[in-house]
Amino acid sequence: MERFSIPTLGLVLLVACLVAILCRRLRAPYSVGLVLAGIALAISPVGVELPLGPELIFSVFLPPLVFEAAVQLRWRQFSRELPATTLLAFPGVVVAAAVVAAGMHLLLGWSWIGAGLFGVLIAATDPVSVIAAFKEMRVERRLRIVVESESLLNDGAAAVGFSVLLAVAAGSAGGALAIGGALVWTIAGGVFAGAATAGALLLIAGRTDDHLVEITLTTIAAYGSFLLAERLHASGVLASLSAGLVIGNLGWRGPISAAGRGHVLAFWEYAAFLANSVVFILIGSHEAHQPFSLVSAAAAAAVVLVLLGRAAAVYGLGALLAPTALRLSMKMQHVLFWGGLRGALALALALALPPTVAERREIIIVAFAVVAFSIFVQGLTMPWLIRRLGLNADAAPPDPTAI
Repeated sequence: MERFSIPTLGLVLLVACLVAILCRRLRAPYSVGLVLAGIALAISPVGVELPLGPELIFSVFLPPLVFEAAVQLRWRQFSRELPATTLLAFPGVVVAAAVVAAGMHLLLGWSWIGAGLFGVLIAATDPVSVIAAFKEMRVERRLRIVVESESLLNDGAAAVGFSVLLAVAAGSAGGALAIGGALVWTIAGGVFAGAATAGALLLIAGRTDDHLVEITLTTIAAYGSFLLAERLHASGVLASLSAGLVIGNLGWRGPISAAGRGHVLAFWEYAAFLANSVVFILIGSHEAHQPFSLVSAAAAAAVVLVLLGRAAAVYGLGALLAPTALRLSMKMQHVLFWGGLRGALALALALALPPTVAERREIIIVAFAVVAFSIFVQGLTMPWLIRRLGLNADAAPPDPTAI
């Protein structure tokens, strides 16, 4: 695993703090400010070298971000929207990936394997980017639940699709039954690993009211569930999501002491701030060195295809929900479409591609280009769109079913 030196990490954290102060005063999206700071660090005379690799993103930064978001979710709200978010997360990824893959193959002549791998890795909305963006905006409660839940769930579909296509590329893929079994295990294994890990640690937490021990046990739950699921070839994101939901909904009912709850939540808020800060600065530092001019046509085509794929998924599947009680208003669909940000997850998958994929270099550069568009264009315009559509929390009526 690539490592930070202590001075480099200190510099990154100092820059993150200064960016947070400045963005708050300017009322600008924090994630955009961090990416710009990363670019500035990369091109500065200091020439700070910051590591960015799939293992660093998956094993270090993703678990606390997912866990912190999940521990804040109330089960009643999450389960009420689960049919809609599942539809968007799983069939939605398939639809979006198919549009992108077909376009990259037909327009640019990429191989079906290369185009398919790119389509899958770029189709899933990134929980790191989405949660960071929507945490900064005061959006209507149901909208935030749907957007964040979808981004947390669709990692499972992207992960199994990515692994299946890698197996095809290596000539070791099974048939339809094997692919279906892999999908079921990715989901079920991740949920089981998260719930089992959190449940076991809550049994221990119930024997103490020391908030330092409680914080430590929740940290083990976040990382332990993620790593256990990945070891079992299941979804680590779904494991951390399940662990967070269990602790956030059962932990407060006794196992986590009343006095410790505030300390636990404050710790995870800080952990999420820390992880977000480092991840977006890392993205910015590597955006600065990408030779976008070499693949400008491919990058432009990819941005358009990603937007088309997202539109097909959101508006097409949204139409299926129209006759039901889970109907998503057209305003909400607009936000789901434009708010489907890409970020660290897509880059981690792109960097994990083996050298045997013919278009590997182009895929990595184009993925960085799509992420740049997502953060700078979509990220900067999201607050305006929320206000324009009247979906900010101040404009929405209270949710009587929330707890």
